[in-house]
Amino acid sequence: MDDPTDPLAAIRTPIESLGGILVGAFFTADSYDVLAISEFPDAVSPDAISIAFYAGGTVAAMRSSALLTAAQAQEAKRQAGTRSYRLVPRARTLAVSA
Repeated sequence: MDDPTDPLAAIRTPIESLGGILVGAFFTADSYDVLAISEFPDAVSPDAISIAFYAGGTVAAMRSSALLTAAQAQEAKRQAGTRSYRLVPRARTLAVSA
């Protein structure tokens, strides 16, 4: 209880070593112990930090989600409206028994 060390140093240091910033972190009473909001300079670093945390052996489960600002979400919606997508059914393999 009286330990003055930073309880988030275990996640802050690896995030910063990849050029990221720990924007905020919260302890939760949910299925995950900590919710960390971080920013990284590229799209690969969040995956790299996930691999590093798993490799350390103390993380049992982790989930990473990219967050979009309202403007970015609107741009994604605009771009999606200009694209077409059609599901192409895959050919099915039939099993033959003799």
